Amino acid sequence: MTDSEQPKRPNAKYKLSNENAGKVNGEEKLNFYYSRERRLEKAPQAVRDLYDESKKNRSGFFKVLVADKPRAMVFFTILIMMAVIILLSLSNKTSSSYLLDGNKLEIKGIKYEGMAIMAIRKARKNTETAYSGAVDIAVSPVVQEDEKLNVFYHRIFFSLESEEDYRFTVPFDSPELLIVLQTEKKTLKIRYKPE
Repeated sequence: MTDSEQPKRPNAKYKLSNENAGKVNGEEKLNFYYSRERRLEKAPQAVRDLYDESKKNRSGFFKVLVADKPRAMVFFTILIMMAVIILLSLSNKTSSSYLLDGNKLEIKGIKYEGMAIMAIRKARKNTETAYSGAVDIAVSPVVQEDEKLNVFYHRIFFSLESEEDYRFTVPFDSPELLIVLQTEKKTLKIRYKPE
């Protein structure tokens, strides 16, 4: 097979490179040139910003949390929810827990067939100074000035137990009750609406 009979490449007429360049002692030496600057010239702006040393900012924990709008919205929503929960727990006006002479009292009541069933749960707030002994309870319905005042009296005894439950029925079917709890030293007055 002669040179004229050899198949020719389709781009044989084009001079692609200097055929003698890069040859050392008859062997071809390949040179690879890599230029980061040349490559970054054609790259998008976001890629160039990543490689720009002057624009690299050291972001902290807070900057990561509010880096973009969705993250900032979630972060501030969580903060607002936490603040609301803390404020509601600190200023819980609807709570039925009271403090009487070192004991925390939770009072609950329900109306049932013309009576109110009252439940008092006692928990010792401070174990050294919490009161133990007799507690007198007076319960009456809220009345107008011209109505007769009916009072129900009951006595319970706080022991040294850390938690105790007391239940008693009150013969009033009133939407609101006045409750007075009295120890030897302290008195607690409550207006309570049974459910």
